[in-house]
Amino acid sequence: MKKINLFSLVLLCGSSLGAFAQENSVSQVWVSDLGNGTYKNPILHADYSDPDAIRVGDDFYMISSSFNHAPGLPLLHSKDLVNWQIVSHILPRQKPLDIFRSVQHGNGVWAPSIRYHKGEFYVYFPDPDYGIYMTKTKDPAGIWSEPVLVFEGKGLIDPCPFWDEDGNNYLAYAYAGSRAGLKSVLAIARLNSSGDNVLDRGVIVYDGHEVDPTIEGPKMHKRNGYYYLFAPAGGVATGWQLVLRSKNVYGPYERKVVMEQGKTDINGPHQGAWVDTQTGEDWFVHFQDKDAYGRIVHLQPMKWVNDWPVIGVEGDEPGVGEPVLTFKKPNVGKTYPIQTPPESDEFLSPLLGKQWQWQANPDGTWLMPTKNGHLTLFTQPVPNGHKNLLDVPNILTQKFPAEEFKATAKLRLIGHEKIANERAGFAVVGEDYSQLYVQHNQGKQQLFFGVCTKGLTTGKENIMAVTDIGNGAYVYLRVAVSRGGICQWYYSLDDKKYLAVGDTFTAKPGKWIGATLGLYATRSSTINDSGYAEVDWFRVEPLK
Repeated sequence: MKKINLFSLVLLCGSSLGAFAQENSVSQVWVSDLGNGTYKNPILHADYSDPDAIRVGDDFYMISSSFNHAPGLPLLHSKDLVNWQIVSHILPRQKPLDIFRSVQHGNGVWAPSIRYHKGEFYVYFPDPDYGIYMTKTKDPAGIWSEPVLVFEGKGLIDPCPFWDEDGNNYLAYAYAGSRAGLKSVLAIARLNSSGDNVLDRGVIVYDGHEVDPTIEGPKMHKRNGYYYLFAPAGGVATGWQLVLRSKNVYGPYERKVVMEQGKTDINGPHQGAWVDTQTGEDWFVHFQDKDAYGRIVHLQPMKWVNDWPVIGVEGDEPGVGEPVLTFKKPNVGKTYPIQTPPESDEFLSPLLGKQWQWQANPDGTWLMPTKNGHLTLFTQPVPNGHKNLLDVPNILTQKFPAEEFKATAKLRLIGHEKIANERAGFAVVGEDYSQLYVQHNQGKQQLFFGVCTKGLTTGKENIMAVTDIGNGAYVYLRVAVSRGGICQWYYSLDDKKYLAVGDTFTAKPGKWIGATLGLYATRSSTINDSGYAEVDWFRVEPLK
């Protein structure tokens, strides 16, 4: 596969990329748009957890949770709700900076919301240990404002702002039992006129303990005089989509289940966003928890019946929808090209590709995004007292992109002559993980295979030597992922003959996230310099 430098072509042609123009990537392993006016679910077979979405004019925007990964809060853009591209990450690094320099599995950015109000885009996001933050911008592809702590407190999660026509502003939210000592309730606080501070500590408006346990993630709307709270209940993998309505913002609220799994294989269909089109159609974006694959994103048709929404298609119970697997695409007045978030990377851009995130806040010494057509990862000292790879902040990760695929990295390790035990590797990262890595020691290099179970608690990595590698030579590391997250590792010295390594490994999710594909370079000692890994390319292709 010959590399083509898109960035250079743009400069030579004198073209402008514009706000959303970018390489029109189309996945080889998962495309939702069927090309005949219909689509299949999921629209994104990747871990875009807790999605929220809006339409502004002819443009749709979606954000999702990012937890401890940085840059955080991915922002995606679409013209038709089916074809999506990554615009940017709203948070370059997470606060507090000193905390998120180290890996904080499961902490950080939980379920956010995005809204457009008086010419500005607002994003509210929770950190369950600190409170609810707000950031805003007039240009969603540009720089967002420094996050402001709107509502301080432990356990405050899943915020959604609402601007009423009478001039009052509100913030709907939920509580995380692990921090607040209370869960399964929804609350509403008043917001000031600028939306950057609450005016009270909120009022609990719905108690779901009896019939809607673990209710959370409220999204607030108003229609035909009713205040609505769209909220998931019953648990991430097993629950349903609930809607509450009232003529008074503080209730009492009526309840109705509007979507459930029914006879489908789409478990726990909930937590998402009601979006309308320019032509008056209603749609609902939500996630499905798919274990190692993470919380993948579905799109459901939606209609209103007697001032209640029905999401999906009606099943056996009138007024209660079930998810669809295929459906006619939304009518947005035009037809747009097929697009998907990028996966493969030839490392030709002067900036890191938007599909990549680190396990913690990045430092400028970790990498050079392109150097002579490859990614350079400078080896970094492992943290003091680290147990295994899950404690290493400088793992460059991207999401599993499909149910079945293979991913291959062409890399080599240029070890520093004065540093022992430098490593460069490719890993499938979850609470259990496996990897292939090259280790440099005293001028010699070897390839190793490692497997770790229960990595977030007691896990110790079991390591097996595979083969010697020529000093500084390229090696091709490949993982083949089949249905169920079953992984088989391979290596090659010539990109032609691939040899299987070890037994199959079943990928596991991380803390609140799906498994990821990760590249890294580390060392166990420190001098005034480092060695480095060169990654010539990273390619995601069909399994067969």
